[in-house]
Amino acid sequence: MKENRIKKRKIITSHIQPDTACGLHCIQIKDISVRDGAQTIIENINLHIHCGKITVIIGKNGAGKSTLIKAILGEIKHEGSIEINDLRNQTLMNLKIGYVPQYINMEKNTPMSVYDLFAGYISNSPIFFRKNPKVYHTIKEQLRVFEAQDLVDKRACDLSGGELQRVLLSIAITPVPNLLLLDEPVSGIDKNGMELFYENIGKLKSNFDLAMIIVSHDFEFVKKYADHVILMNKRIIKEGNPTEVLNSDEFKEIFGERVYPK
Repeated sequence: MKENRIKKRKIITSHIQPDTACGLHCIQIKDISVRDGAQTIIENINLHIHCGKITVIIGKNGAGKSTLIKAILGEIKHEGSIEINDLRNQTLMNLKIGYVPQYINMEKNTPMSVYDLFAGYISNSPIFFRKNPKVYHTIKEQLRVFEAQDLVDKRACDLSGGELQRVLLSIAITPVPNLLLLDEPVSGIDKNGMELFYENIGKLKSNFDLAMIIVSHDFEFVKKYADHVILMNKRIIKEGNPTEVLNSDEFKEIFGERVYPK
């Protein structure tokens, strides 16, 4: 069993400076399989993902989409390997991964602020005794990337779905990763929040040197934003650009005509 190595995050002291997407990094996911005893959860997943590209994974519940995300994160044992190549000099690099989960468990009336939540991810210092002015400034500037700087002192449990998503996106790109994983990012978000999310994804794609893998059931999002689409059912059933996959017989066989995107 091989597991990918994920470089740990560290605090940074200045506002993110976006890099132009270069397309010169290639993330290779090779023969990833996850088994539970004799049961195969996912099998022989192979993906090549370049920076500046959005890969969207679609499939019904139980198809193994979230299992693949957990394997990439190194949270579960798996066969195969995950690595990133610098195509400019043909060398391997440390893979830095950012992750935005579908939801986070948070009790109502929890006094934790957005500052506390953010600082807990990026700082090794105790956060509940007092605010570190330097860290506070850094967090506010990072939140500004997604126009969320005014949320820094707000209780995290009081955030709307769209507000929490912007905070989690800010955390996930601190520092800027090679690969950003998003699991059902528009789940539970209203129409205005979804439109802002689409805008932010476009901003990430245009201005940051990273690749994105997004698990989604939103086929309108797939049609509009995906560069590459993966249709999964424990293995890759079909892949290609959105038109190729969404118009394929494999898609219609799995999802049926009633959700067929016109």
